[in-house]
Amino acid sequence: MALTNQNQLSLDTVGKFIRGNTDIIAAVAFIGMVVIIIIPVTPWLLDILLTLNIAFGLIVLLVTLFSSDTRELNIFPSILLTATLFRLALNISSTRLILSEADAGALIQAFGQFVVAGNYVVGMVVFVIITVVQFVVITNGAGRVAEVAARFTLDALPGKQMSIDADFNAGLIDEDTARMKRKEMQKEADFYGSMDGASKFVRGDAIAGIVIVLVNILGGLGIGVVQLGMSVEDAASVFTILTVGDGLVAQVPALLISVSAGMLVTRSTAEASFGEEMSDQLRAFPKVIFLASVLLFFLGIVPGMPALPFFLLAAAGGGLSFILFREKRDKGDEAKAAAERETTEVPAEPDDFRSLLRVELMEIEIGYNLVELTDESRGGNLLDRITAARKRAVNELGIIIQPIRMRDNLQLGPFEYRFKLKGNEMTRGQVRPGLCLALNPEGELPAGLDGIETFEPTFNLPAVWISEELKNSAEALGCTVVDASTVLITHLSEVLKNNAHELLDRQAVKEMLNSLKETNPAVVDELTPDMLSIGEVQKVMQNLLKEKVPVHDMVTILEELADQARVTKDIDALTESVRQALRRTITAQYADPEGKLKVVTIDPKLEKKVSDSIQMTKQGSFPVMEPNATQNLVDGINRVIDNLSKKGVAPVMLTSPTVRPSLKRLLERFHLSVAVLSINEVLPEVKVEAVGVIKENED
Repeated sequence: MALTNQNQLSLDTVGKFIRGNTDIIAAVAFIGMVVIIIIPVTPWLLDILLTLNIAFGLIVLLVTLFSSDTRELNIFPSILLTATLFRLALNISSTRLILSEADAGALIQAFGQFVVAGNYVVGMVVFVIITVVQFVVITNGAGRVAEVAARFTLDALPGKQMSIDADFNAGLIDEDTARMKRKEMQKEADFYGSMDGASKFVRGDAIAGIVIVLVNILGGLGIGVVQLGMSVEDAASVFTILTVGDGLVAQVPALLISVSAGMLVTRSTAEASFGEEMSDQLRAFPKVIFLASVLLFFLGIVPGMPALPFFLLAAAGGGLSFILFREKRDKGDEAKAAAERETTEVPAEPDDFRSLLRVELMEIEIGYNLVELTDESRGGNLLDRITAARKRAVNELGIIIQPIRMRDNLQLGPFEYRFKLKGNEMTRGQVRPGLCLALNPEGELPAGLDGIETFEPTFNLPAVWISEELKNSAEALGCTVVDASTVLITHLSEVLKNNAHELLDRQAVKEMLNSLKETNPAVVDELTPDMLSIGEVQKVMQNLLKEKVPVHDMVTILEELADQARVTKDIDALTESVRQALRRTITAQYADPEGKLKVVTIDPKLEKKVSDSIQMTKQGSFPVMEPNATQNLVDGINRVIDNLSKKGVAPVMLTSPTVRPSLKRLLERFHLSVAVLSINEVLPEVKVEAVGVIKENED
C-alpha cells in the first residue's frame, strides 16, 4: 500500500513538472528534431520515433473527429508544421541508415516485408497510390476548402463585428462579452487564414516524400552494386523494399494528418463530434436507406453477382430503415400529442408585439457608404470612438449614458447619418470616408482649397472635403483638418452635451443613487424616498444639465436637496438652491484662465420691471411683460452679446437670484444660448468684470 502511494506521488510530481514546463519541453522537442537531422540515430531509436510519429498522427485524427468547434483546435496549423518537420527529420535519418547500413530498423523492415508481402513492385504501387491520394485528392481538396473558407470568413468579418457592436450598443451584451466575441471571431479568421497557408506544408511534404524515395532507390542501387558488390537484382530487392517500407512508414502518418486537416476545414459549422453529426443527419433520411437496400437486393439476384454480400447489406439496410421509420413515427406522435395538450391546456394568445414598442433612447443611423467606418479590418474605428465619446461625456457631465445603438439605413443618402433620440430625429449630417474636412474656426476659408464645398455639421461652419494629399497644404493655410470619423464624433459629443437632460432617465438616476449609497448611504437614505422621490431628484438634475451644469458632485446636490426639501418641494426653488451650493463648479466653468468672470448685467430699473412681471405657471416661472417690452429686452441682450462675441469675449449674464430662472427660461424661448448666473452662484473671491449693460431704452 505504501509502495502504491509512493508511485502515485511520483506520477503526480512528474505530471506537475510536465504541466509547469510545457514551453521548455516544446523547445527541447524542436531542438531534438534538428539534432536527428544532423546526428545519426540507431535503428532501435528510429523504431521508437517512427512509432511515435504514427501514434501522433492517430491522435490528431481522433481529436479532429471528436472536436465540435474548429476554435478548439486553432493550434492545428502549427501542429501541421510540427508534424511535417518531424516526418522530414525521420526521413533523413532513415535514408542515412538505409544507404549507409542497408538496415533501417525493425519497423521499416516489417512494413517492407509484411505489409507489401516482400514484393517491392507491390510496395511501390501501394506507395504511389497513397501518395497520389494524399497529394492529388486530400491535400488539394483541403487546401481549396481552406482557401474558400478563409475568403468567406474575412468577407463576413465586418458584418459579424457590426452585429456584435449592435448587440452591445443595444445593451444585450456587456463590454466584456463583446470583447470576448470579437476575440473569438478574430481567432476564427486567423485560423482559416493560417490553414490556407498550412495546407502548403502537406503538399510540400508529399513532394519531398516522392523525391526521397527516388533518391533512396537510385542511391541504394548505386551503393549496393558499386560499394557492396551486390548484383543489380539483389540490390534492387534489398534497397527498394527498405525504401518502400520507409516511404510507407512516413506516408501513413502523413495521410492521417492530411485527412485531419481536410476534416477540420470541412467541419466549419460543426456543433457536435463527427460521429454524432453523421449519425443524426443520416438517420434523418430513412427513405434513402430503404431505397439503397432495395437496390442492393436486386443487384444480388443479378446472375454472376456474389449474392451473399448484397443480401446481407440489403437485410441490414432494410432493418435499419424500419427502425428509423418507427423512431420518426414515434417522434411525430409525441410532437402531435404535445401540440394537442398545448392547444387544450393553454388558451391561444395574441401575437406578442411588445418588442416592437421598444424605443431606443439614443441611436445613430448611417448610410451604406459609412459602414466602412465601423469595419476594423479596413481601419474603421468609429464604434470604439463612440464608446470613448460616451466615456468622455460621462466624465464631463457626471451622468450614466446608456449604450448608443448604431444601425445602417438604406433610406439615408450614402454619406449621410442622423442622430435619433427616443425614436425621433434630432439632427443629421454628412461625412465622406477617405477624405478630410478642412475648416477655419475663425470664419472664412482660405482660397486655393480644391475639394467638395460643404458645411461642418456641428457648428455649421463653411468647410471643404479634401483628399489626404492636401492635408498639409490646408494646415499650412491655417485650416483645421479632421477625418470623417472625427467629424461625426464631434457632432455626437455636442448632441450628448446639449441633450444630456433628456438622456437622464429615472432608471439612470436610480443607478446613480445606488452607486452613491455604497459610499455615502446616510445622505441617500435621508433624502429618498421620504423627502423626495426619484422623479423629483431627476427633474432637479435635468434642470442642471439643461444649463450645462455637471452633476459629478452628487453628495453636495443630495445634501442641499435634503436641507431644502424640508421647506419646499418646488422644483425651480430646489434647483436654484442646488446651483448656489454648486457655485464653485459653476464659477470655475465660466471664469477665464486668469480667474476673471466677464459678465453682462441688467439695468436695475429694467431688472425690477422684469422681477415684478414674473408669474408662476405649471411649466415654471416666466416674466409676463408687454410684447414690445419683451422683444426689446431680448433684442438688447442679443445685440450686446453679439458685439462682445465679435471682440472675442464670451460673457455670461449676471442677475439677482429671483430673476435668473425666469429670464433664462425666456431666453430659451428665443433660442439665445447665453449662460445666466445669479449673484449667489459666484464665489466671493472671484473678480467680476462688467463688460456690458442691458438698459431699458436699448434699441
